[in-house]
Amino acid sequence: MSVTTERKEAAYYIDLAARLAEQFAKDAVERDKAGGTPTAQLNLLRESGLLSAFIPVQYGGGGQPWSVILRIVRELSRADASIGHLYGYHCLPLTRLYMVGSEEQKRYYFTESVRNQWFWGNSGNVMDRRLLGKRDGNRYIVNGVKGFSSGSPGSDYLSVLWWDEETLEPIGGFIPTNRKGVVVCEDWDGMGQRQTGSGTVRYEHVIVDEHEILHSTNEKETGFTYIIALLSFNILTNVFIGSARGAITEAAKYTLAHSRPWIASGVEKAADDPSIHRQYGELWIQVEGAEALADLALDKFDRIWEKQEATTPEERGEASILFQSANVLAGNVALEVTSRMFEVMGARSATAAQGFDRFWRNVRTHTLHNPAEYKLRQVGKWVLTGEYPTPGYYS
Repeated sequence: MSVTTERKEAAYYIDLAARLAEQFAKDAVERDKAGGTPTAQLNLLRESGLLSAFIPVQYGGGGQPWSVILRIVRELSRADASIGHLYGYHCLPLTRLYMVGSEEQKRYYFTESVRNQWFWGNSGNVMDRRLLGKRDGNRYIVNGVKGFSSGSPGSDYLSVLWWDEETLEPIGGFIPTNRKGVVVCEDWDGMGQRQTGSGTVRYEHVIVDEHEILHSTNEKETGFTYIIALLSFNILTNVFIGSARGAITEAAKYTLAHSRPWIASGVEKAADDPSIHRQYGELWIQVEGAEALADLALDKFDRIWEKQEATTPEERGEASILFQSANVLAGNVALEVTSRMFEVMGARSATAAQGFDRFWRNVRTHTLHNPAEYKLRQVGKWVLTGEYPTPGYYS
């Protein structure tokens, strides 16, 4: 594949994601039951060029703003929340590279990622400190394990975070997934997000060379520091929105084609039942509200991304409140929609063969990893005192 500097419009990428989502929806139920790695779907993402949408134009990528990338996440998640998750988290390492990589690193990794359509996996869970690295001259030798390594199966490159065994300083780097000593265990057994490969990666005397290590050049923290934490909120927010949209779409199809009216309804078709009309209205309005707040968050993130290091602490604080609020609302709405969808479809919809439960299982699995309770506390404290959350990996 040759590197191109042609920049396509945002609508091109979003439409492409919607068309891919239609394909992914065809076997989403079967793949959810099987688990494992969605190899064919990852290959379609590679062939589509969506994997390069975020990469800056000067390196051959699409140069799209985050609002477009997150809408792609939303579109993919309508059909399959695992694929939406994988796509969003593929972009996280590229973000880290953009923020703290040297110009030489950017030129190499971005250009080669476009040329080869690399899919990036994550092995950087900051809460898991079982991965240690020992300095060996200019390189590190890394040993241990890292959990919740989403996207590691089927990936071409891994973003890795380890701790220096002497200084306990966190160190990040990029290595090819097939590097000697890297063992992708494929042991993810979550009840939801079953094809995200969010299991364990084991590292056995893995060498990370100097040019593969990321060194921040920022001498002090700014409002832009820890922005990836806020990006992570936004990715999951749009997984939730997409999941809720997909659930309503699938439920409506089923109601029209298969649902039977309740004996006391007084109508011949379930689709004519005023009670069902009301419930669909409630669910749709909730999703519309959550999506509207999510869209405000998209616009806010674009403005911060444009300002980068010029972002003030106050602007960062405002963004944190907005992003956490959007995430909580989207998660709560998605949980309700994916649960109540069965009420508007009827008892025959609640079978393993239909697979509608995957929507709820996917949302429930994600909402547990970064609990709404602690985001609500930070938002509530700001409402009362005006105090913004302290910047960190989860705020």
